[in-house]
Parts: sequence; C-alpha cells; structure tokens
Amino acid sequence: MAKTQRLLSLDVFRGMTIMMMIIVNNPGDWGFVFSPLLHSTWNGCTPTDLVFPFFLFIMGTAMYYSFKKYNFLLNWKSVNKVLIRTLIIYLIGILLNAFPFINTNLSHIRIMGILPRIAIAYGITSLIILGLRITYVKIITIVILLGYWLLLMIFGGNDPYSLIDNFVRTFDIFILGANHMPSHSGVIFDITGLLSTLPSIASVLFGFFIGRIIDNSENSRSAVIKILINGLILLLAGMAWNLIFPINKPLWTSSFVLYTSGWAMIIFSLLLWIIDVKGYKNWTNPLLCFGLNPMFIYVMACVWADILGLIKIKSQFGKFITLKEWMFTHIFSPIAGNMIGSLLFAIHMAIIFWLIGWFLKRNQIYIKI
Repeated sequence: MAKTQRLLSLDVFRGMTIMMMIIVNNPGDWGFVFSPLLHSTWNGCTPTDLVFPFFLFIMGTAMYYSFKKYNFLLNWKSVNKVLIRTLIIYLIGILLNAFPFINTNLSHIRIMGILPRIAIAYGITSLIILGLRITYVKIITIVILLGYWLLLMIFGGNDPYSLIDNFVRTFDIFILGANHMPSHSGVIFDITGLLSTLPSIASVLFGFFIGRIIDNSENSRSAVIKILINGLILLLAGMAWNLIFPINKPLWTSSFVLYTSGWAMIIFSLLLWIIDVKGYKNWTNPLLCFGLNPMFIYVMACVWADILGLIKIKSQFGKFITLKEWMFTHIFSPIAGNMIGSLLFAIHMAIIFWLIGWFLKRNQIYIKI
C-alpha cells in the first residue's frame, strides 16, 4: 500500500498524544489530580504512563516514511540528518533543564530528561534502521528487550526491580553522577535516565515495524487487521512477562515496552480504521493543530509552565505566590472546586497551545525540530 501523502491517522494520534502530554503535566495543583492523570508510583501502568511511550512509538512510525526517501541506506546524507536532529533535540532538552538560566549551576544540571531521551532514542534507532537489514533490526529489538531484563536481574541488588536496588540507578549514578540526577520519592533516581533509554529504543522500533506493515499491506483495511493482531499479541505478552518482570515506567522495563506498544498498536489501528478505511476525517482538525507541530508545541508548553511558576504575585494575605498558584486559587478552584478546578487549569493550558497550533496550521507553518 504505497503512501506518498502524510498519514492522517498518524498525525491525529500524535496530536492526541501531545494534547495529553500538556494536560497530565500541568494540573492546577498536584495535590488535586484524578488518579488516571497520575503516573503509577512504581510498578503498574496508568493511562498517563502510556503517553510518553506512545510518542516514541509514533516517532518510530514516522521514521519509516522519513527514511524511505533514503531507501533505508546509511550514507552521508542520511547520517548527517540524523546527527544534526539528534543534537538539536538533545540541546533543547538541556536548555529546558537549565531554564530560566538564572544562577544555573552546570555542576548540578540535569543531563537526561524527556527530550534527551527522545534525542538518544531517535539517533540510535535511526542508525539501526539505516545500517541493518530488517531481519537484523528485529533481532536487535529482541536482544534489547531480553538483554535489558538480564542486566537488571543479574546486576541489581536483593530486590532488583525496586527503587533502591535497581541497576538502572546504580549505572546512571556511576555514568552521569548523582549531582546531575533528580530525586524520585526521596531517592536519587532519574525516571528518564540513561540506561533505561535502552529499552525505549525498542518502543521506537515497534513503531517503525508498524510503518512498514502499513506500507507493505495491500490496503488500509488489511493493515488495520495486521496492526490490531500484533497489538493484542504484544499486550498479552507484556501482561504475561509482568508476572516475573514488572511493568514499570520509571525503569522502562521490557514488559512495559510490550504492554505500551500493544496499546499503541490497538489505538492506532482504531484511528486507521476510522480515518483511512471509513473516511471519517472532519473531526480530526482540532487534533491536527497539535499533531503538525508537535515538538515545538511541547517545548513552548514546558517553557510557559515554567514561567507561570516563576512569576510572583502578592496575595491578599501579603504572601507572595506564583502566578500559577494565583490562577488556581482565584480563578479555577472557585469556579469548580479543587479537583475539577485543577483539571480545568490543565485543560486551559491545552487550549492555549491548541490556539497556537491552530494559528500555525492555518498559516501552513510547520516548525521542524
């Protein structure tokens, strides 16, 4: 099924994911958040835990069409594109970590994070895709998942999948240094650290495989069935592996990769069915406002959220509070109460960046990062 135009269902899926990223990252008050909009404390998987792996999966699918232009060949042109894009995304991530650049202490700056992970996963996955035949790419995916399991199981402590004893923490502290890592539940641990980026490469590769399935299928209907079946298989495999290797987002366990990739395939197959097979496309425009400039919108949302937390306003009690606190306590909470008000704050953030996305889409401005 040759595809020369953009895959609309993929842009919609990306738009849904970016919108959810903004909503789950920006409640009015972290003390008032509905449980599905919180990450799991450690083991397990909430709807919020699906958002980041979905983005990596979507990136992998888009990479199939991007690298198809190079016939999946490793040459100077393709490598140059990969290296430059990897460096740009990583540097933007570091700048976000350092923002607002006031009293920035380089000896304590966070080295990893969401964008650094995206950059590294993109760069390594690209070289795998461009440098190897598809059979070897599949083998590497399996090796990554099994090898990561063995690393954690063999080199972990007495409780190898716990916050304290996991090998990911030991490795990252040794390579990155504890000063360059944040804490998680009071323990030095980066939930988007370096070693746990390894299995996230498999998340990207599963997306790449789906792009290949779509491109090689006779029609969209056939592609939907294949993607759905693969999704169900991975979902069940992840649930089975969970019995001995817990589904865990902070560790990005191999079972977590299978489980989340399975859900990504199931949801994507549904979107592909609705949009490409049934032809219901009119409803997609609002989500495309997020999906056509995803990285730019995500970065701007992060910057604006930081600004809201930096600006100080004197409250009626004479105490200085952040602009975000003021908006929540004086606007959103009085309107709908703490829980709903906190959600409304997050939704208002999404609306702001939807408007920006709408302006960019209307003017056919596409900012590639």
